[in-house]
Amino acid sequence: MRISKLKKNTILKNGTVIDPLNNTEKKADVHIENGLIKSIGKVSTQKSAETLDCKGLIITHGFCDLHAHFREPGREDKEDLNSGSESALAGGFTRVCIMPNSEPPVDSPEVIRYLIERSDECPIYIHPIGTITKGQKGGELTEMGTMISEGAVAFSDDGLPVSDSGVMLNALTYSTMFDIPIINHAEDDCLKRDGLMHLGKTSTELGLAASPDLVESNMVFRDLELSVFTGSRLHIPHVSTAKSVDHIKTIKKKNSKISAEVTPHHLYFIDENLSSYNTNLKVAPPIRSRNDRSALIKAVKNGIINCIATDHAPHTWDEKNKPYPEAPAGLPLVQHGLQILMDFFNNDILTLETIVEKTSHNVAKRFQVKDRGYIREGYYADLAILDLNNPYQVSKDNILYKCGWSPFEGHKFNSSIFMTIVNGNIAFKDGVVSDNLPFGMQIEFNR
Repeated sequence: MRISKLKKNTILKNGTVIDPLNNTEKKADVHIENGLIKSIGKVSTQKSAETLDCKGLIITHGFCDLHAHFREPGREDKEDLNSGSESALAGGFTRVCIMPNSEPPVDSPEVIRYLIERSDECPIYIHPIGTITKGQKGGELTEMGTMISEGAVAFSDDGLPVSDSGVMLNALTYSTMFDIPIINHAEDDCLKRDGLMHLGKTSTELGLAASPDLVESNMVFRDLELSVFTGSRLHIPHVSTAKSVDHIKTIKKKNSKISAEVTPHHLYFIDENLSSYNTNLKVAPPIRSRNDRSALIKAVKNGIINCIATDHAPHTWDEKNKPYPEAPAGLPLVQHGLQILMDFFNNDILTLETIVEKTSHNVAKRFQVKDRGYIREGYYADLAILDLNNPYQVSKDNILYKCGWSPFEGHKFNSSIFMTIVNGNIAFKDGVVSDNLPFGMQIEFNR
């Protein structure tokens, strides 16, 4: 990936602009001036402007990943803000919400402030999520108000569920003072026990301890009911089961502030893909059945699930290359998550408008990210340019994750992220070479 400064006056010519908010898809030029979108339409070539030919390419909002683990502070051997940001940028993301289960957890205003200050060194915008409880211990609530004032955009003990219903009730009630999302890792540990994967035919054949779909749906149902009772802004992460979808569909009618996300890997894989004890696909919640996957895809199409997020969760190769029971759950995805979704478009599973809406506009709306997640005049030029006709093969040489591996190594995607523009910078994918591209300029990350 190559990154350089965006010229103050830049014209993206001959692209197809997709804006699901206004339900438009049109051939147009995008004129960028001083980092803002000046106009969208027919723009005359100007001698003073840098002109980039986007014929055959899709121009749309920069994408926002609302659920990723960049492991800083404490586990920078897996990932850090810089490597995570570069991976996200290569994947078309211009902003990322990072989860707080680091070492130490993000449970104080001081750690939020540290992450905000560190993010100034990164090529994308980073939005920290704070923990619901101190130390992620499931008991005492954190100082949400002061953490919000330092830049927290939501609260979650992700990786660990808030099992105590009274604590969850207090958290949701308290959050209504700030109208900010609460995100609970939806697994009932009392039901999960030592389960390592989805309970089904494959788990039986492999002889692995497994847990039923009820592990998730039971916790989802509890949280939904608490959200209705408190009128709070609940966001349900990484939905993986048809039962959870049914609960969300029913109870969202009682509280419009409820939202939900699904990951690309839960839309893509099924439990049968683990038949070789593939630890690369060991995640939490686990990869589910074919029927669950069908229900998730349908829920994305009909709007029951509002958002798509990667749940980027890297571990070192030494950790993942252990026997299945010992390997940690999680996979790196922020560099390749959008390419999975673009393949869904190429296979007539999802429309481009749906993909953009679920990974950009809806995220900005639900997490109240102002002036972002839209492609309109006067807004920041946070843009992703997609090439639907240029296959991209994942290899060791182009994996940017600090952990150094991907479950998609060797896989060839049908499409690629051609270019990402954010914060006055422009990044091109590996292998793009053209005389008119502004390479070779010093990288700066000024706000």
